[in-house]
Amino acid sequence: QVQLVESGGGLVQPGGSLRLSCAASGNIFSIKAMGWYRQAPGKQRELVATITSSGSTYHADSVKGRFTIARDNAKNTVYLQMNSLKPEDTAVYYCGADQDFAGMDYWGRGTLVTVSS
Repeated sequence: QVQLVESGGGLVQPGGSLRLSCAASGNIFSIKAMGWYRQAPGKQRELVATITSSGSTYHADSVKGRFTIARDNAKNTVYLQMNSLKPEDTAVYYCGADQDFAGMDYWGRGTLVTVSS
């Protein structure tokens, strides 16, 4: 089992920045990749960014150049640095952990990001 706890969400003005954190615990050695997804009101959950255990990253086109995923292996934590935030970035952001590169096996409870003036 893997437990994931997100933090760092909140209210920010357009153009502002936030950093989300996802702390993993439990059977962390089974994790092959971790990622951030988001779900806006009335929309499906969408992939934002992923990072593998070797450090390879992927960012969705909608956030490329603005968001950066990173990890601190010593702290078992994955981060999502979000810059130049837009109102359309408003969503609940979820952290996921993938054990076999076949999709996320574990999810956190999510953290709300609201971009509004």
